[in-house]
Amino acid sequence: MSDSAPLTTPPLAPSVVAALTALGIGSVAALRQTGADTAFLLLKAGGLSATRSVFWQLAALCEGCTPAQLSPAQRQYWQQRLDSHPPAALFPPLPEMERLMSAALAEAQKAADAGEIPVGAVVVKDGEIIAAAHNRCIASRDVSRHAEIAALAAAGQVLGNYRLAECDLYVSLEPCVMCAGAILQSRIRRLVYAADEPKTGARSLLNLFADKRLNSHTAVRGGILAGQARQMLQDFFRLRRQNGGSCSE
Repeated sequence: MSDSAPLTTPPLAPSVVAALTALGIGSVAALRQTGADTAFLLLKAGGLSATRSVFWQLAALCEGCTPAQLSPAQRQYWQQRLDSHPPAALFPPLPEMERLMSAALAEAQKAADAGEIPVGAVVVKDGEIIAAAHNRCIASRDVSRHAEIAALAAAGQVLGNYRLAECDLYVSLEPCVMCAGAILQSRIRRLVYAADEPKTGARSLLNLFADKRLNSHTAVRGGILAGQARQMLQDFFRLRRQNGGSCSE
């Protein structure tokens, strides 16, 4: 089967073809780019009762053969990929994520206006913001008062439970290791962040969210309104340098 060929029935069930097409995976080329492991987990996240046989059908399409023709080495390869895959989830449409990230950026601006590193966060449940916070380390003289931790704490008070398994977290900057730990402990369902933080980011450095030893629950997506977040940070630190000041997280 050529890369440009559409996914068809057979070998896949009509419901699987329809679900994959809705995810933007409508051809063999798109499936190979996505990966059988990711596609399978996205099907399950979307509520489809995808059995293990579906996974092997997807793997076979990626390999250009039938499930019966998969070699032991190919089966081991795809099984390992599936076993080590980080949590997967269907994320909201881009306009919705941008709307919610804009609220996190508004919180980040509050931090900048107060002389704090401009990072903001909001916790979302059922599409509605239930808690918002920004960095307050300097004002509170508390290293733990990062935007993420403050927002998680506020959401816990709103819901009466520190477990936030039905909530999403939007942050203007990739979380640090400390905040990643709090996010994992709170069971946040989906983390969406704007700008990468290659020096201290928990995903860039260690990818804690993909570490199976931590009983990870959180699917992650970065890059939403990253340019705006990055510009805000650059402007903040440029102004601090001009004023002869310094600060760090």
